[in-house]
Amino acid sequence: MRIPTDNFRRPAAMARFFLVCLIGLGLDLWTKSYAFHHLAMATDPATDTRPRVVQFIPGWVHFEITTNQGAVFGVGQGQKWLFLSVSVLAIGFLSYLFATSERQRFYQFILGMLLAGVLGNMYDRIVFSHVRDMIHALPGWHWPGTWHVGSYPGRDRDVFPFIFNVADILLCVGVGLMVVYSVFTPSAAKDQPKAEQAPAGA
Repeated sequence: MRIPTDNFRRPAAMARFFLVCLIGLGLDLWTKSYAFHHLAMATDPATDTRPRVVQFIPGWVHFEITTNQGAVFGVGQGQKWLFLSVSVLAIGFLSYLFATSERQRFYQFILGMLLAGVLGNMYDRIVFSHVRDMIHALPGWHWPGTWHVGSYPGRDRDVFPFIFNVADILLCVGVGLMVVYSVFTPSAAKDQPKAEQAPAGA
């Protein structure tokens, strides 16, 4: 089966895919670097007055740093090589989807978001052997009773115990948009055979 290469020669398609990817990747790596530089625990806390938690939207979104050796939201701790292998496969698959996306503009935008998310967390695993996280949503919101979340000790009753990053947001939003797009958008591939079968004089 021959994989089409037309989209790799179309500047507009390349911009939607790779430019979105570069912007998303740059935003992810910059926010990680900035957060870990300004919120990292000091060797001597008595001489460092930098805040450990920044209440961006108090009670809703806080910034605090942590590291994650698993996948999105802490799933699969310690499986570095497995996730690196999956990331390589994901890059190849997303490139294939882009190559076969023809002129589906919004779909190419979504693929760029997904590629940025994959590359952002893959970079962290290669360079640091873990993923840097810093966004904590719904801090201080607790379920009634006792809940246990093994990967996040000390947050057993939190409504949302996970700390995540921009790459995770790009991946989750991208997957959600892809599902919505596939459900509500008719496939151009399905319409093409009908056009080809139409009489020449129609």
